[in-house]
Amino acid sequence: MFFDTRPKLNVCVAQTGETYACAADESLLRGMLRLGRKGIPAGCVNGGCGVCKVRIVEGSVTPLGPVSRAHVSADEQCAGVTLACRVAPASAVTLEIAGRLEKPFSTGPAVGASPLSTQ
Repeated sequence: MFFDTRPKLNVCVAQTGETYACAADESLLRGMLRLGRKGIPAGCVNGGCGVCKVRIVEGSVTPLGPVSRAHVSADEQCAGVTLACRVAPASAVTLEIAGRLEKPFSTGPAVGASPLSTQ
């Protein structure tokens, strides 16, 4: 039986309150997936799809490779936006999912939706 003895840092997904331990040498996304947790949307796990886009709210991260400009602009990166598959925690981290978990407030049915559909 293998026990992972690497030091771990806490990572918290702000929108859900989900917290997990992530090794300092693994990506935020891989740490979550290793534990079978959900929270950060996962796609290719390689930086090519941009599905795991997050904003670092608190703490710091270490780059594990380049972040694709197709998914994260230089301005976004300066504002703490990155891909969870391309960074590892350098300290305890709180992050926000940038996109899929956020649903805009709606006062009525979507354009083209039938009155019986739910949002």
